[in-house]
Amino acid sequence: MNPQFQIILFAVIAAVVLFQLYNVLGKKVGRQPEEDARARPKGAPEAADAPQAGQAAAGPALDSATLAAIAGLKARDPAFDPHRFLDGARQAHETIVRGYAEGDREALKPLLTSVVMTSFEAGMADREARGEQERVEFPHVPRADLELATVQGDKAVAKVRFLSELKQTISAVEAEPRVEERRTAELWTFERPLNASDPNWVLARVEPATA
Repeated sequence: MNPQFQIILFAVIAAVVLFQLYNVLGKKVGRQPEEDARARPKGAPEAADAPQAGQAAAGPALDSATLAAIAGLKARDPAFDPHRFLDGARQAHETIVRGYAEGDREALKPLLTSVVMTSFEAGMADREARGEQERVEFPHVPRADLELATVQGDKAVAKVRFLSELKQTISAVEAEPRVEERRTAELWTFERPLNASDPNWVLARVEPATA
């Protein structure tokens, strides 16, 4: 075979092989960055800013114990959000503790059931009869753990265990104010009617808890 013809033949074969390799290795597979840029609306965040797959948008993932604790309420009220509930419960806890210490009945009334309000009223009246005044501060945000969220009749019921550090200042007539620092562990039971237009929870019971 003519050597010059052999060189031309090998060149043709090499070109065919390179073309086939380009068809296999040079193809774009899946969506490309430039395609995402064209498809993304102007001003939309980059992919790095978007939530990752499996990441909860409403807060941290719930563990199995919490899921079991709230199953009773979730069955009747699928919109119940334990993260949002606990945020509100912490705020209510601080407001109620401060309100009781300061004898602020107007602040307490919408946050308590009538039974709890009657009990708190007796305690505040007794303190006022002794001529004492109190002020409470929270050095740290109280810890709140959701123990149970269920349904009893037509009421939603949720139990929260609070661990708190308190700085309590007690003042009395003709006496030096005294400051007490203490830790408390309490189980608070909140409730609300399931079908009420007012979604707010109220405190229905307070009992000691283990730390």
